Amino acid sequence: MTGIDRRSLSLLALAAMLPPSRAFAAGYPTRPIHLIVGFTPGASSDIVARLYAKGAGDIVGQEMVVENKTGAGSSIAAGYVARANNDGYTLLVPALSTLTYKIVHPEEPFDFAPAALLASGPLVMVVGPKIGVNSVKEFTALAKSKPGQILFGSVGPGSLPGLCGQLYAQRAGVKLVEVPYPGSPQITTDLIGGRIMMSFQIASSVIGQIKSGQIKALAVATGKRSDLLPDVPTMAEAGIADFDTPLWFGLLAPAGTPRPAIDKLAAAAKQGMHAPDSVDLLRKNGFAPEDMEPDQFGAFIKSEIARWSAVVSAADIKG
Repeated sequence: MTGIDRRSLSLLALAAMLPPSRAFAAGYPTRPIHLIVGFTPGASSDIVARLYAKGAGDIVGQEMVVENKTGAGSSIAAGYVARANNDGYTLLVPALSTLTYKIVHPEEPFDFAPAALLASGPLVMVVGPKIGVNSVKEFTALAKSKPGQILFGSVGPGSLPGLCGQLYAQRAGVKLVEVPYPGSPQITTDLIGGRIMMSFQIASSVIGQIKSGQIKALAVATGKRSDLLPDVPTMAEAGIADFDTPLWFGLLAPAGTPRPAIDKLAAAAKQGMHAPDSVDLLRKNGFAPEDMEPDQFGAFIKSEIARWSAVVSAADIKG
């Protein structure tokens, strides 16, 4: 028997003696890991996924391949991962909209194991130039004077921009009409043209139009001001309390994925997303790295579901 044969047998014998979870941890990963994104290349979740893939792939020693499976508010991607083998090789990089879609469509059999919160960024309340308001207070006064006549754009009922609009309406005591669009560029076009009056948008996606004066930023929907828009107040500063609703991106695995795999993926996220190059790239795109252990992320997801379920119920949003 050769030395290689003896060594191989020794390793196999050692693996057999280990508990299943420890044996799995010792070998994982042994092949490329697939990261599934529910939005198009270049979208915010895609940028975050590719950043994680680069940093985490180097850390765990395997290639991470990003695949875009778009459509139905990212539910196609979510369903694909939920049905995948729970071996740690097929993962979902969701935005909050993945959860909010599930709230609006409770019949969807999505079940996941939380791994890590990767990054977050602000949404901003914006209006078109033709509406003639310069603050949230002025917009609220206008909406109260025209109940049911103010149109706001979203990327669909149950999306974070749509739910932010509903949350604002509930907190401000106004009645708005939600107009769904296939994407943010179309919303921005109609804001500029005056066909809709308001929208909540990812700050980094409309920073150019804000700076050029094509649309006006009234407030950021986060607990503190954004580095992208330091002169724009928060919703709380503008008079709408308890309105910290950042857009976040995380990492989910199919339910039942072994905890050793989850822990390795989470550790890679903590190290990779906070590397100087990663932080710089995130900031250029209006985002910041986050840091949550799997159990913390799981608790955070439960709190998000509870919060947005209340908004969905109050707005009577149906799937």
